[in-house]
Amino acid sequence: MMGTHIGVDLGGTKVLAARVDQDGRAEGHVKQVTPVEGPDAVVAAIAEAVEAIAADTDDPVVGVGVGAPGPISDGVMLHAPNLSGFDDAVPLGAMLEDRLGLPVELGNDANVGTFGEARFGAATGGTIVLGCWLGTGIGGGLVIDGRVHHGSSGTAGELGHVPVSVEGGRWCGCGRQGCVEAYAGRASMAAAVQEAIAAGERTSLPTIMASKGKDRLTSGVWKRALRDGDPLAVRLMEESVAALGVAIAGVINVLDVDTIVFGGGLAEKLGQEHVDRIADAVRPRLIAPEVPRRWVLAELGDDSGVIGAAALTFTT
Repeated sequence: MMGTHIGVDLGGTKVLAARVDQDGRAEGHVKQVTPVEGPDAVVAAIAEAVEAIAADTDDPVVGVGVGAPGPISDGVMLHAPNLSGFDDAVPLGAMLEDRLGLPVELGNDANVGTFGEARFGAATGGTIVLGCWLGTGIGGGLVIDGRVHHGSSGTAGELGHVPVSVEGGRWCGCGRQGCVEAYAGRASMAAAVQEAIAAGERTSLPTIMASKGKDRLTSGVWKRALRDGDPLAVRLMEESVAALGVAIAGVINVLDVDTIVFGGGLAEKLGQEHVDRIADAVRPRLIAPEVPRRWVLAELGDDSGVIGAAALTFTT
């Protein structure tokens, strides 16, 4: 549809919005801090960003796409642990439509990021694309035959919560045990570091964190520790890769995925070498390891979410 399409990436710390053209070019970015006062404040922040972008273009806004961090069903955010005040279901799509007076498409952030990469980025040409977003948690997205695969209830693609432990296992932020995110998400890995230190294990991770002026174990801290061969960092990253190998292999065996795209801070910092390590962990578990598959790094950067979100509105 002709006119201006706006994509919004709603995150736990920031709201990023931009207008996106039919070739996937994002322009006129507006960034805000994500409010902590609850859904009404978040709606107001998104609306302000959209209105600022709309005021800077002569073409009318015809659609707004929003990628949000949590499972979504029919425009309703079922829960969003990284957003303050979103503990219960929130009809974010309808709230935004009422505020803006525009059609709004709401999608899971990892799904729309995967969609952006499948349509305009590193995963173009893929028939069945799996997105794996390595950050504070593990995000997952599915694009099948050029369309986001939402599933029967809208919550498909939750790669981070694929179980990789049959009995027990580490506790995940979702409240369950044994999810891949409990082994490969940065927040869970940071908790494992603290447990190891409390048990007397030596590691350079806190020293590197302090030298970089960070208050948490960022992707850059992990990269430095791994480069230096820190034993704890190496062991925890090996566990992360092994857990991802189990989870991704299961998805590939079920869906016959042909393209796997990796994004998020940890993937960006560790690069293609890390992607290749994960691929090596996956292959022995595949029912058809000889089938060629693409293992690629996302290339749209911070814009993958806004581009994918806006693209949700291109056919609506």
